[in-house]
Amino acid sequence: MIIGSGPAGYTAAIYASRSALEPLLIEGLQPGGQLTITTEVENWPGDTSVQGPELMRRMGEHARHLGTEIVNDFIVEVDLSRRPFVAVGDAGARYTADSLIIATGANARWLGLDSERSYRGKGVSACATCDGYFFRKRVVAVVGGGNTAVEDALHLANFASEVYLIHRRDSLRADKTNQARLFANDKIKPIWNAEVAEVLGDGKKVTALRLNHRLTGESSTLALDGLFVAIGHDPATSLFNDQLAMDEDGYLLVTPGSTATSIPGVFAAGDVQDKHFRQAVVSAGMGCMAALEAERFLIDTQAGAGRP
Repeated sequence: MIIGSGPAGYTAAIYASRSALEPLLIEGLQPGGQLTITTEVENWPGDTSVQGPELMRRMGEHARHLGTEIVNDFIVEVDLSRRPFVAVGDAGARYTADSLIIATGANARWLGLDSERSYRGKGVSACATCDGYFFRKRVVAVVGGGNTAVEDALHLANFASEVYLIHRRDSLRADKTNQARLFANDKIKPIWNAEVAEVLGDGKKVTALRLNHRLTGESSTLALDGLFVAIGHDPATSLFNDQLAMDEDGYLLVTPGSTATSIPGVFAAGDVQDKHFRQAVVSAGMGCMAALEAERFLIDTQAGAGRP
């Protein structure tokens, strides 16, 4: 069984199908994952340019063509205490499996503004690595004060003409090495003690931000072309609390060089265990690993039980 239907889940399904493992994939609340809210993708190998939803549709069809059973359901409860593992859907359906691949992903934290939601994919992004290339010689801003925000600003400085780093405090949380690199880059201009109050645009693209200064209460407008929100991600792992080992941020822990979790037969692929790269191609690679490791686990388990 595979829980999750982004690049990791679909790739795991493709490989599991080719290994005749009879995979069952539970799509979840957002079939296709985060790429379904992404527009143009230019870093998927083999596609010069492809729309995120179209890429996910193709991957799903590929898995289905090879024999994966894809179910439109949302898992609300799992029991990993014994095999077969049990998962319960939103309407009460019960699913069982001898091995489980978790590919539930992670969700970017957003500012919570209606205007931010309106301009997602139209200049508002939570992935500088994915979308920075589209802002060549343009003015952009990054919101955040940790390592992710600083690294995003440095990455964007390779493409943009100007990069504003907007932080609600007067100092950064990022490590000193990253801060030194940021302050040494002439393209990057910090804006301290400020919060984004509204994303402004013409309906088709972002044109400016309305900022509020936290100390003075003054409001100002910053003209730009793109906003990158870098205030963290939340892995979708609450379903596995008290059952699987996690780090302090809730990401599933796996054996180094593997997708194996703390329970034999349970594997984790993609952003649910990867807090560093968060790229579709990396997630797909992990999905492949998880399926191959699940196959090996099932072979070893059957051999240990004396089954042919």
